[in-house]
Amino acid sequence: MNGMSLDPKVAERLKRNPDGLVPAIVQQHDTGEVLMLAWMDDEALHRTLTTGRGTYWSRSRGEYWVKGATSGNVQHVKHVALDCDGDTILVKVDQVGAACHTGDRTCFDAGDLEVS
Repeated sequence: MNGMSLDPKVAERLKRNPDGLVPAIVQQHDTGEVLMLAWMDDEALHRTLTTGRGTYWSRSRGEYWVKGATSGNVQHVKHVALDCDGDTILVKVDQVGAACHTGDRTCFDAGDLEVS
């Protein structure tokens, strides 16, 4: 670690869950397509903001992961915003290839639910 951390002004706005995480909605920057939902802590958000690559916390593996580091399906971050409550992060990206670990373009291709 390089000793740098998330800007305190940003950190104080975040409302984290009991595990210290905030959900991050990832969206294609030019089409508005919702690609995935991931989790960030302060360090993941800091890395995303400073590297321009989507970086998240893997709850299942207990480690940071940079989207596309192994698959090649990288996310070039174009814009990041907090919602009004500070409890959700919106990450707008230029997604290269599939966003979902299943190989689908988006994690929301798995099946629509019927609305009455």
